[in-house]
Amino acid sequence: MEALRLEWDGDVPKLWAAEAMARQGLVTAVSSQAGTAVVVGWVGSVRERVAGARGFLDNWGRPQAAPPLPTGDYAAVLVCRDRILLMRDEQARIPLFFRESGGRVTAVSTSARHLGGGAELERRYFCRYLTGNMAQSHSELTPFAEVHRVLGGEVVELSLTGRMRGRVPRHVRQAHDPSVPAADGPGLGGAAKDLRLALENAVGRRMGRRTACHVSGGTDSTSIALLAARLPAAGQGHPEDLVLLAGRFGRGELAAEQPYMDEAMAEIRRHAPAARPVILDVDDVADFDEFQHHAGDPDEPHAHAFRAPFWSRLHAAAADLGCDTLLTGCGADPMVDANPFHLHRLARTGQLRQMTRQARDWAAGSERGLWDIVSAYVVQPTLPLAAERVTALVRRRGTVLGGLGGFTRPRWLRSGFARAHGYREAGIVESRFVFGRKPEQSLYEAANYLAAPDPLSWRRARQDGFFLSHPFLDPEVIATMRRLPAEAVFHPGRPKAVLREAMADLLPPRIGGRVNKVPFNQLYARGLRTHGDELIDLCRSARHPLIAEMFDVETLCRAVREAQFGMGEPCSWDRVNSSLALVAWLEQLDRRSRVRRAAMPVNPAS
Repeated sequence: MEALRLEWDGDVPKLWAAEAMARQGLVTAVSSQAGTAVVVGWVGSVRERVAGARGFLDNWGRPQAAPPLPTGDYAAVLVCRDRILLMRDEQARIPLFFRESGGRVTAVSTSARHLGGGAELERRYFCRYLTGNMAQSHSELTPFAEVHRVLGGEVVELSLTGRMRGRVPRHVRQAHDPSVPAADGPGLGGAAKDLRLALENAVGRRMGRRTACHVSGGTDSTSIALLAARLPAAGQGHPEDLVLLAGRFGRGELAAEQPYMDEAMAEIRRHAPAARPVILDVDDVADFDEFQHHAGDPDEPHAHAFRAPFWSRLHAAAADLGCDTLLTGCGADPMVDANPFHLHRLARTGQLRQMTRQARDWAAGSERGLWDIVSAYVVQPTLPLAAERVTALVRRRGTVLGGLGGFTRPRWLRSGFARAHGYREAGIVESRFVFGRKPEQSLYEAANYLAAPDPLSWRRARQDGFFLSHPFLDPEVIATMRRLPAEAVFHPGRPKAVLREAMADLLPPRIGGRVNKVPFNQLYARGLRTHGDELIDLCRSARHPLIAEMFDVETLCRAVREAQFGMGEPCSWDRVNSSLALVAWLEQLDRRSRVRRAAMPVNPAS
């Protein structure tokens, strides 16, 4: 989807914004003596989009200025008096790409497809994409040769004629950085106060004119919705502009979530009686519904396209009510739970006795074996590729999915293609990103890219009128959790102890005390039962030449069949889902229209 476009008429830059998205408030164009800026998304806060964009332009429009990146969910192009800047926030929810040839950028857009129309496909990208669900978003590569991604938190500087001057990663510097000590001491109570303040600020920044909150009955989404419900009482918004959005399952294992959802709704409405509950019956929804549409339409392959039918149902309901933002609880699991890779830090610093004691506590609290804990959080991060190879040998047992981890080559990816286009190197890069030299720090960077509904939200934004927003992935929340000592966060048998303590005065006891939530495995199993044969037919009938070059199609079909029978595990199913999404994307690559929608020039005088 193209929300903005920068091109050159000779040596003169011309900046355009999507007219319909500007009317919706999804795109903001501002000009001043410093230059012109187009911001997709929001800077500072959702309600103050225009003021945030103006401040952004004024701060960065000064010659040689390089202030910290502001908080927000945005991609932006700034045409200043002496340079052009391409920028994205650190959480990288909104895409931005540029086409470069011979050191000169010839076009910029939020759509890789519009920049890459007719370009040769970049085969290294597909190896990178297939190493894991996080691979594509933090990599510069795109599906199209000479089209590059602006990375999260990066500032790309160009001359006014489009010459590349440099690419610099920037940081959101604020009073909540890890270098700032905790205000209320290292204990659980002090940590909870810090997290509560950070979450309140994060939710406040994301409240729009009419805000929808996804309510599932879990601790995470309920916490966000409760904080949103209390903001009108503090003078931030009107209670009637809050929508409580939920999907209800009347049968199957997910029906067990209904009492929790009902209790969450009741408690939220106790704080905001005028809030509007919208509960959708979703028993007819299954994963992989309309899969070729959801997987084939985006600018890039969408690894989580199989789950799009559920989120699409919720998005459509929020759009019908005129919501301009939708808050979710996505990202809470890795962000506000105890960091298990703290065990790795203890091991590498020689504190083996303490590591063993804490690993035992962790095993007891999570009902797992001691070796499972040590293997997952100490051994595997040290030698991730070697650990996966050993696991594959032990668990394979004649199946395609057995032992398939996050980085090892799936058996349906042809070895010749993998060798020729750098699959092993891509796996090494991805494993280093996920675990890093300090896995307890890398967890936060990696987890940011697991908010699965975002590509769907971006693709639907024009018709829905909003982007998804995730308060748990706010830089202030992440920085708060990163600086908390492990002893303040880890409480055996009580996951997300800091969040529960932070929300103790708001969460109803039944939700605040629950430790398990029914997963969405039922939707996945039903989807494969219903659509498995269609997915296999899709693979066998595929005509794009790259599919046969890349995949052993019959082995991929066998993997689909094994997943249909419940073989393998979630990690191996993710590899199947990504590959199927890639097949559907390639099959529709040449069929999608590249017609540009109405756009308005925002610097006609340049």
